[in-house]
Amino acid sequence: MRNQVIEKLLAKTRRTDLPSFDSGDTVRVQVKIREGEKERLQAFEGVVIACSKGAQASFTVRKISFGQGVERIFPLNCKVIDKVDVLRSSKVRRAKLYYLRGLKGRAARLRDAE
Repeated sequence: MRNQVIEKLLAKTRRTDLPSFDSGDTVRVQVKIREGEKERLQAFEGVVIACSKGAQASFTVRKISFGQGVERIFPLNCKVIDKVDVLRSSKVRRAKLYYLRGLKGRAARLRDAE
């Protein structure tokens, strides 16, 4: 009973404007940044290494910035996300790509989906 009520409330606030993507896809997330009274968009581009489903769905994006790995977790129903562009889709055999944390350079490449 309680789960049904929660699901109905979340269905009203759930975002439908985001494209479908999965682990292994390279995405560009446009994030709203507030600086004082101004608001601007900043792109965060990287590989989706994890997606969680359910009421509080989120996805984790990993990129390499100046030789250092950077990961950011985005909740799907977050107002900070302006839009998500899928740049590339890759064929992966796992749902969570945490093994990419230990790889760098050419070893961290993913095979393109056909």
